[in-house]
Amino acid sequence: MGGFGGDIHGGPGRGGFERRLRAELERVARDLGAEHASIHGTLELIIRAAIEIVPGAEHAGITLVTRGSSPESRAATSELPKAIDDLQHRLGDGPCIQAIWEHETVLVPDMEHETRWQRFAPAAAAAGARSMLAFQLYATEQTMGALNLHSTRAHAFDDAAVSVGGSLATHAAIALIASLREQQLRDAIASRDVIGQAKGMLMERYSIDTERAFAILKAQSQNTNEPLHDVARKMVESERPPGI
Repeated sequence: MGGFGGDIHGGPGRGGFERRLRAELERVARDLGAEHASIHGTLELIIRAAIEIVPGAEHAGITLVTRGSSPESRAATSELPKAIDDLQHRLGDGPCIQAIWEHETVLVPDMEHETRWQRFAPAAAAAGARSMLAFQLYATEQTMGALNLHSTRAHAFDDAAVSVGGSLATHAAIALIASLREQQLRDAIASRDVIGQAKGMLMERYSIDTERAFAILKAQSQNTNEPLHDVARKMVESERPPGI
């Protein structure tokens, strides 16, 4: 079972548990900050941390959706989260979908007795997901996501799991935003570089200036209905500039 031992609800062990929890969350926050340059690394760290520190969590996964596209399972600790994600994406409904679009935390105590999703719940229970806990991961206006936690036991997630998972999700969202911005910056630099290479090829071959070279690339982009970056990349890879 996920999480670490201790009594968060009361009793002599409560103070020790809370101190360990704060220390674990601080460690996760530091690790997420160190991973900010890699989206894949950030997502993997989040799901590993989830099953380590969230009480009751046995499996974890992350779904991301870019506005205008379908949800996509981007990271998972096992096949179970992937299967549950695929089921929700196929049906267009479920705890993960609700967490993403309704901006809320969704708890499913016992999937076998769940009535909110008539098609999803029985299939998820049959797949082995008896309990589920989903947190929204707000990234940007264009990219949304959810951290999905699963257990093979009914009633695996209590108030402590919701609290710890919510804190983790907050740190995770901040790290994900940083990773996405870093990726966008790298993509922009790569796009600028490849367009520059293509312009250089045209300038050398046809003895033209940079403005004329860019105009040729732009015209090719419009004629083929392809993004300018793709036109430039294909030109560089093939080493065959188009005719003027």
